[in-house]
Amino acid sequence: MSEHLETEKRALLEAMLPNVAFDGWSLTALKAGAESIGMDAGLVSRAFPGGALEVLDFWVRETDRAMIEAYEARAGSSLKIRERVALAVMLRFELVAPHREAVRRAMTLAMQPHLAPRFLGQLYRTVDAIWYAAGDTATDFNFYTKRALLAGVYSSTLLVWLDDKSEDFSVTRAFLLRRIDNVMQIQKARSKLETLAERLPNPLRLFRRA
Repeated sequence: MSEHLETEKRALLEAMLPNVAFDGWSLTALKAGAESIGMDAGLVSRAFPGGALEVLDFWVRETDRAMIEAYEARAGSSLKIRERVALAVMLRFELVAPHREAVRRAMTLAMQPHLAPRFLGQLYRTVDAIWYAAGDTATDFNFYTKRALLAGVYSSTLLVWLDDKSEDFSVTRAFLLRRIDNVMQIQKARSKLETLAERLPNPLRLFRRA
């Protein structure tokens, strides 16, 4: 993809976002955004052949990328893993805060069964970006476990954030930290159970010996 087209896509996204609050992620909002910056229909079709939903996909990817950049600029090496994850999540919320209604409109679309796979893909890419920013290097089964757990934490926290009117989203941050702590406790308990299970005698092995 040419750098020029990428620039045009970002310009169209920014022009469309204010209209999403009123018209949703629709062709109407996309056309209004294009008209506001004088972009012709041909360029709109080349930039986003999949229409408004493709613009939404692009917004998610752009926000994930910006979140990683913001995290690298603000995070310190002394942060614990839960603090790193929480920082990345909150930075992502800060990035989309000016267009919170657009996020709400996207959540409404996510409830439609035929669009569920699309939004699950977006969620996976986002939690993967958060773990990447936090420095996760897992390549074993934990890679998928971590992302599945964070997907639940992120989704529930997003619902809180959408209606959070507190200063600096302090209510959301407190909720997020509690959810992360809960997950960490579950992981610790699971690790202890697995260690205990390894120490227990293997019934099949004992049966063979007998």
